[in-house]
Amino acid sequence: MEADVTTVRSIRTLPKAHLHLHFTGSMRHSTLVELAGRHGVHLPDALVEDWPPRLRATDERGWFRFQRLYDIARSVLREPADVHRLLRETAEDEAAEGSRWLEIQIDPSGYAGRFGGLTPTVELVLEAAREAEAATGVGIGVVIAANRTKHPLEAKTLARLAVRYAGRGVVGFGLSNDERRGRAYEFEGAFRIARRGGLLSTPHGGELLGPASVRECLEFLGADRLGHGVRAIEDPALLDRIVERGVTLEVCPTSNVALGVAPSAADVPLRALFEAGARLALGADDPLLFGSRLARQYELARTEHGFTDAELAELARASVQGSAAPEEVRTRLLADIDAWLASPAGRVSDSRSTALAVPGGR
Repeated sequence: MEADVTTVRSIRTLPKAHLHLHFTGSMRHSTLVELAGRHGVHLPDALVEDWPPRLRATDERGWFRFQRLYDIARSVLREPADVHRLLRETAEDEAAEGSRWLEIQIDPSGYAGRFGGLTPTVELVLEAAREAEAATGVGIGVVIAANRTKHPLEAKTLARLAVRYAGRGVVGFGLSNDERRGRAYEFEGAFRIARRGGLLSTPHGGELLGPASVRECLEFLGADRLGHGVRAIEDPALLDRIVERGVTLEVCPTSNVALGVAPSAADVPLRALFEAGARLALGADDPLLFGSRLARQYELARTEHGFTDAELAELARASVQGSAAPEEVRTRLLADIDAWLASPAGRVSDSRSTALAVPGGR
C-alpha cells in the first residue's frame, strides 16, 4: 500500500530511540570504501560495485557468507581514529533519522586483538561514544554482546567486563550470531552476572529459529528485550507471555527480508505483533549490509502495514520505554513524540526515501 504523502507527518522528525544496531554494521558505505583503501583491505564486489549485497541466511552457507562480509568490513577498523569516526558518523546519521537515543551493540572480542585487549577496546568505544554524543546531541549507550558460536565461559568474561562499566556507558548485555549454533540456556550464567550487575538482558532470539528459541531467552536469560523475536507470532501463548511481561521486541523489517526470515516487508508480522499488544522497537540491524537505516523501517510500517501516524508514534514511544535512557531523557523524548503527533500533517516524501546518506555524509 502507498502512503498518502499529503496527510502524513515526516518520519525523520519523529523523535525515537534506536535499540538494535550493530557496531561495524552501522558504518557508512562510503567510509567502508575509504578506510579499506587507506588500510589496504581488499573488498569483494558485494561490498563495492554490487552493494548492498544479496544475502540470505536461512541455511548455514548463507549465514557464513553474511558473517564473512561482516568480518571483512570489521577489518577496516585499524586505528582508534577509525572507531571515533565510525561512532561520530553513526550518531550524525541517527540524528538525521530522528533518533535521539542509540544503543549500539558490540562484541569487543572481535576488535580486541587490534586495540590492545578487551578492556582497552571497551574504553576506546566508550570514549568515542561520549565524544559522538557531545558532538551530535544523540545519547549513546553501549550493549556488550557475547557470541553464540563461542564457549559460554567467554560470555562470562564479557559479562563481568560489561558490569565493570555499568553506569559508565554500558547499559546492556546481549547474545548474537547464528541461533542455530548456540542454545540460549548455555549462556544463563553470563546473563545472571549481567543482570545482577544492573544491565538489561538483550539477547537475539526468534529470528532464524522459532518460538522455542524465544522461550529459552525468556526463561533462562531473563530477557528484557529480544533482538528480532518475530517468530513468537507462531506461538500465541508465548506471545501473550511476552506482552504480559512487557518484553520489547526489536523488530528489523529490512534485515528480516534480506536474510530470508520473511519473503517481503509486508510478510514481517509487524501488524500482527502490534495488535497483539507487543511492545515493538524498530531497528536497522546492520545498515552497512542491508542498505537502509532507521527511518526506512518506520516507512515500511507505514507503507506496507498501514500504520497511521498515531501508531507510528506508539512505536516510537515503545522504543523509548524499552531503552536504558536516563529518566530525564525518556521524559523529554516522550513529550516530544506527543508534540510531533499534535503537529499538523503536511506533504512529505518519506515513503519513497531509502538512502543511507545524510547531508555531507556521502
